[in-house]
Amino acid sequence: MPTAEPLSQRTPQVGVDDLLGSLSPSFRFSEVSFDSYIPDPGHPSQAEAVEVLRGFAENVNGAGQGSGGFFSKLFGRGAEDSAPQGIYLDGGFGVGKTHLLASLYHACQGPKAFGTFVEYTNLVGALSFRKTVDVLSGYRLVCIDEFELDDAGDTTLMSRLLRELSDAGVKLAATSNTLPGSLGEGRFAASDFKREIQVLADQFRVVRIDGEDYRHRGLPEAPPPLESAAVEGFAQEHYGDRTVVVDDFGPLCEHLSQVHPSRYRRLIEGVDVLAIKDVDTIDSQALALRFVVLADRLYDQDVKIVASGVPFDQLFTEEMMAGGYMKKYYRAVSRLTALARAGQMGEQAL
Repeated sequence: MPTAEPLSQRTPQVGVDDLLGSLSPSFRFSEVSFDSYIPDPGHPSQAEAVEVLRGFAENVNGAGQGSGGFFSKLFGRGAEDSAPQGIYLDGGFGVGKTHLLASLYHACQGPKAFGTFVEYTNLVGALSFRKTVDVLSGYRLVCIDEFELDDAGDTTLMSRLLRELSDAGVKLAATSNTLPGSLGEGRFAASDFKREIQVLADQFRVVRIDGEDYRHRGLPEAPPPLESAAVEGFAQEHYGDRTVVVDDFGPLCEHLSQVHPSRYRRLIEGVDVLAIKDVDTIDSQALALRFVVLADRLYDQDVKIVASGVPFDQLFTEEMMAGGYMKKYYRAVSRLTALARAGQMGEQAL
């Protein structure tokens, strides 16, 4: 089977042009549309969300560059104008929020950007805040996926960015697992951060999407991990014509702690299957959050996983799964489980 350098030995370099060029839906969502989203009939809010987003796309495509201040652009020319400046998809894991956000991106014309919250903060770090505003102000639509405010500095940063983009007439769309007014609940005690979060809440029309995690809807549980000695043989037998990367969990985690998350997309470039030996529970929150980013990048690129060690529902400690970052950890477990099911059971990682 074709093999490539282990992730733990890669030192990817990412420039500003790379960051800007990556602001589009990943391979997994490169061709999705509103028509390819299959609403669950048991949850009418899913079909309703599609219709709301279709209308928002029409509004984006018909939007001009009229004058007006922040609030006039935010809410339209008058109170009767129902088209918001921003739209926010709220819902649990696996209800299709990213699919719908990417569908919105594909349905809109003109210059546009699609990225995760982390990717936008990385862009600010690379370009500077003012240059980022200047670049994105020329876009008609900016989509922000997995909008979770876990860092006080990022809270203020993204609040300022969105306010300036909105004032420039840019339409905004975001997804998250928490309502905007509750993004910082239980995490920040300082009243000024709550005020920042409230400003964010006011910029978006909230569209609630109910439903079950479709990655597990009616499907069997993830397979048990393989024996460590069997991982490479399994990968060779089932993926002899694909590029497989083999990593030991310990060295991989150590390497992740030294590589900035903005480089993880480049880190997994060219990988079809990731074979991980001896997965263990992560007890460092800093490392756990980096592994969440890796899980997102693996899922974006549809990289199948073959693994030994503990199952992925034991990747994070019980305290982490019940703490302030629990939504990130649950998302990572859901996505890693889907990729492991694809790698070891041959199912499509939805």
